[in-house]
Formats: sequence, C-alpha cells, structure tokens
Amino acid sequence: MKIFIPTPLRQYAGKQDAVDVHASTVGDALSKLTSTHPDLKRHLYTDDGKLRAFVNLYLNDEDVRYLSDKENTRVKENDHLSIIPSIAGGADHSELLLHPIIRWPDHPISVGVPDPRN
Repeated sequence: MKIFIPTPLRQYAGKQDAVDVHASTVGDALSKLTSTHPDLKRHLYTDDGKLRAFVNLYLNDEDVRYLSDKENTRVKENDHLSIIPSIAGGADHSELLLHPIIRWPDHPISVGVPDPRN
C-alpha cells in the first residue's frame, strides 16, 4: 500500500511524498513506516505509543477514527493511507469584526476600511 506523507513530515521520511509498505492493517502500515523512518515516530505517536490527537489518518478517503476497527482495519495492496496533520493557530483578527464590511461596485470586499463616500 502507499502512505502519503504531508509536507511538514517529509524531512523525516527521506524527503519522500509517499512511501510504499506491505502491510495487513493500518497499524501495521504505520509500524512499518516508522521502522523504516524512525524519526517519524515521535511526530506521529505520543511517548506511551498512542497516535497523537492532531494526526488524522485517511484510508482511501475514509477517516480511520470512524472505521469500526480503527488502526486494526485490514488493508489491501492498492489502498492508500494519507497522514493529515491538523492545522491550528493564526493571527487574532477579531478587531476587524468591529468594523463594517464595505462593498464598492467592481471592487473586492474591504474590511475595516473607511467608506470614501462619507
């Protein structure tokens, strides 16, 4: 099966965007991936061996968390597993909510910009 590696983790997987492994389950695939690329393990798993909360796995576009067997789900050779890290953060732009949203004809929406018609 093929495991797709997200850009932030590729540096720990030999700069590869995908890795082929022969596995019987999702967990087995991840085990083989981390044994081949041990630096990935600390980014995917906690110290007690649980998959990190911000790591999302998709088996053929199905979220593994919602599959009945989760990491024990059987896989086939033509399956693909995508590792998708959660993304959080960003700047606090809540002050922009205090300003009206202004739309001028033929212009993009402008937030927090004074209306020149006043």
